[in-house]
Amino acid sequence: MALIESEEAARRLARAIASDLSLYNDEKIVQGVQEDNLFEALAEEIEEGRALYKSRVSPQLYQRNFYDRALVDILIKSKGHLKSRMW
Repeated sequence: MALIESEEAARRLARAIASDLSLYNDEKIVQGVQEDNLFEALAEEIEEGRALYKSRVSPQLYQRNFYDRALVDILIKSKGHLKSRMW
């Protein structure tokens, strides 16, 4: 499979992976936000997603940090209504 070279396609892939993380790990995410340890609670899942993302996009696009931005947008911003020390 050819590597993704398009910025838009790389962003879509990053958001799709983050959405899957959110869908399949909602309880862990809620607990992680509430206890201010989200990235520790989901470390394994996040790194698995990162490895998938890295394997699918060009090195230049990987360095653009789209995956981490998608994690913040989808995993954290969507849980802004929860009580947390983070905010």
